[in-house]
Amino acid sequence: MSTQGKNETPSNRQENSAAPEEAPAELTAVVDDLLNSLSAKFASVSSEIFEKIEAMSKRLDQMEAQLQQTGTSAPK
Repeated sequence: MSTQGKNETPSNRQENSAAPEEAPAELTAVVDDLLNSLSAKFASVSSEIFEKIEAMSKRLDQMEAQLQQTGTSAPK
C-alpha cells in the first residue's frame, strides 16, 4: 500500500510542497485581485444605475412640463 493520501495526485503533491510562507502570500494576492475586480465591477454597475436614474428623472421632468403645458392650454 502507498503511504500517500488517497486523494493526493502529483499536482496536489507539488502544491503541498510549496513553502508554507508562500501560500498565505499567494492567497492574499488572489483575494486582493478578486476584491479589486469586484470593486471595479460594482463601481461600473453603480455608475450605470445612476446614469439610468438620471435619464429617467429627466424624462419624467419633460413629461411633467408637457402635462402642465397641456393643462394650461386646454379649453375650459
